[in-house]
Amino acid sequence: MPPELTFGAGDVRLLDDRIVWSGHFAVRKLTLQHRLFNGGWSEPVSREVFERGDAVGVLPYDPATDTLVMVEQFRPGALRGDNSPWMLELIAGVVDAGESDEDVAHREAMEEAACELAELVPIATVYPSAGGCSERVTLYCGRLISARPGQVHGLEQEGEDILVHSVTREEALALLAADRIPNGHTLIALQWLQLHAQSLRERWV
Repeated sequence: MPPELTFGAGDVRLLDDRIVWSGHFAVRKLTLQHRLFNGGWSEPVSREVFERGDAVGVLPYDPATDTLVMVEQFRPGALRGDNSPWMLELIAGVVDAGESDEDVAHREAMEEAACELAELVPIATVYPSAGGCSERVTLYCGRLISARPGQVHGLEQEGEDILVHSVTREEALALLAADRIPNGHTLIALQWLQLHAQSLRERWV
């Protein structure tokens, strides 16, 4: 039997919660106590948490041609030494107020890649860096209806400059095996596709 988690949300005492910086993103400072595995409570600890909102990612897949859509764009957080800060990724975006995760997947697919999707299959819900960031990302695989590879898309008012690629599943998995997919959300989605492509093709074709 896999282990059950020992504690839950009720095992945290939130002593103070304040916004200490706000711009395009925000930073909260939390002071809290939490249960200890050996019993009792921790001493009060202070932690800064990066707030960037929740997000949704979707990997469009066409089972008939065994191809998927990926997008290439500049990522300032990857600006490090001589490494290219452009990344090949799945489609993703932040959840706006009142939107469902499914709505975001369809909206972002159209905005970033002029990509029309049918059924969405859940992949996973992940916290990319829970030690210091509150972001939760919900991932889907979407059945691809149509796309426009080779074109540049994105919202001008958000400074987006996104190139759309059509990639065979074999090519994508080769990039994964060669450690050329440094984006965590995309890596998870491609590993999931590697496990589930056959069942998806049986379901969708």
